[in-house]
Amino acid sequence: MTTLQPRGPYSQEELQQLYPKGLELQLVQVLLRHGERSPVSARFQNAGLHAYWPYCAVARQMVSPTYEAGEGKWSPMQWRKRLETFGSNDNPVVVSGPGGDVDAICNLGELTDKGRETTWELGRRLRHLYVDQLQYMPAMIHDADMIYLRATPMPRALESLQQVFWGMYPSKARAASFPPVTIITRAPADETLFPNDSNCRRFAQLSRAFAQRTADRWNGTDDMEYLNKLISKWMPESSKRVAVDSHPRLSGIMDTVNSTLAHGPQTRLPKEFYDTKGRKIIDKISVEEWFSGYQESQEYRALGIGSLMGDVVEQMVGSVEQNPNDQHREVGGKDGSLGKGRGGEKAIKLALRGCHDTTLAGILASLGAFDGEPWPPYTSHIAFEVFRKSGLQAHASTQTKAEAPASSSWFGSLFGSASSKTVSTGIARQKVETLQESDRSKLDGYFVRIRYNDKVMSVPGCKAAGKHLEGDDSFCTLEAFKSVVDKYTPANWKQACRSNLDAPAFPEKPEPSGY
Repeated sequence: MTTLQPRGPYSQEELQQLYPKGLELQLVQVLLRHGERSPVSARFQNAGLHAYWPYCAVARQMVSPTYEAGEGKWSPMQWRKRLETFGSNDNPVVVSGPGGDVDAICNLGELTDKGRETTWELGRRLRHLYVDQLQYMPAMIHDADMIYLRATPMPRALESLQQVFWGMYPSKARAASFPPVTIITRAPADETLFPNDSNCRRFAQLSRAFAQRTADRWNGTDDMEYLNKLISKWMPESSKRVAVDSHPRLSGIMDTVNSTLAHGPQTRLPKEFYDTKGRKIIDKISVEEWFSGYQESQEYRALGIGSLMGDVVEQMVGSVEQNPNDQHREVGGKDGSLGKGRGGEKAIKLALRGCHDTTLAGILASLGAFDGEPWPPYTSHIAFEVFRKSGLQAHASTQTKAEAPASSSWFGSLFGSASSKTVSTGIARQKVETLQESDRSKLDGYFVRIRYNDKVMSVPGCKAAGKHLEGDDSFCTLEAFKSVVDKYTPANWKQACRSNLDAPAFPEKPEPSGY
């Protein structure tokens, strides 16, 4: 899939069904794929496709905070970005686009003007739902300390997150004194907001094994032969046949096709690449290659997406327990401090996470909610909504105190955790079956519902009686939802990434997702 075609706003009748009386929104978490971008690699230049695209007007208006040491202050430096590459004699040359433009050129994998437009529009749609229709979020904000913002290290994910936030709260909806928002990021080695095979050896092993299985299953089929008749003439001499594991890979071909479809006529491939049957074949096989592991292997789920889903559930349970595990402690506070928000906020109401297609599909597949779905289009999003029964007595705040790290030696301070303090996670990271009844009862009366691109999704493990809202199994009880996610939330992701390196890649018996 390429550009998302969003549905219109919910009607009043739909709202009454989706947000029934007797339930109140407690927390909303939105995970969004970045908007349209240029391809991550330059492919098919032999088919007339330019390597660099002229769709990034931001290159003309770059701004960087720059420190003026003499005056001890920061000031914005405006600059214009031009790309350089190798010339025919290895000499440096300025990159130009199909029409000779040199000042709006996208780097590989960069968020384009179209991507900025669609992500801003997603923010506007979120505002219409959660502000205008449901009155869940305030129409005007004086700071953003009730909103958790996080993005991966990829610039397109961060920029998409910023566009969505600005679309949801444009200048007229922000106070004149609005302070800088807090956006949380991680070092690449710690990143779990996408399946991080570069920093998780065991997950890289599993990914290769499932990819090879897909190649073995599909490379000799009639479907692959159909693709070869369509486009093999443009494959490089070193890899003339189209295959799951060709160079470029089948999923790489899909990446270029989808990127071209999302943009203008200056960057189009020959018509054979857009054959409807061919595109369906490519999508079907690529989805299997990348996401079948989540549906079949608990270890794959744990290493690929389990740590992130543990964070998502921790934020839910922290919201219920009213403690810092909803991440408001990270967001709020004046410069140099952590704690309640600058406007007195003590809880997160909305979380926005800027991520990737592999994040969204990995999440849904791990929950048993991705069967039959195509590859996530640009600017797709998942909304996890936590509801509480109306009139439910809120739990007393269980603010947790910082605890000293296990090791306080000078050696540990140099080579141990980068954090000087750890915070108790309460019941959020404990498995449901280990909870005492007094703790388990804290989850009673709370429900989780998933919407993917405004379509309600169901988790198979929530269909049994007692595990969902009576009459609607799309509303998982929080206990049932947490129980499903607990099964593939790793206790120590980095340690798990270093483990089982000599073990078989495939489970001995089926381990279906969503239960």
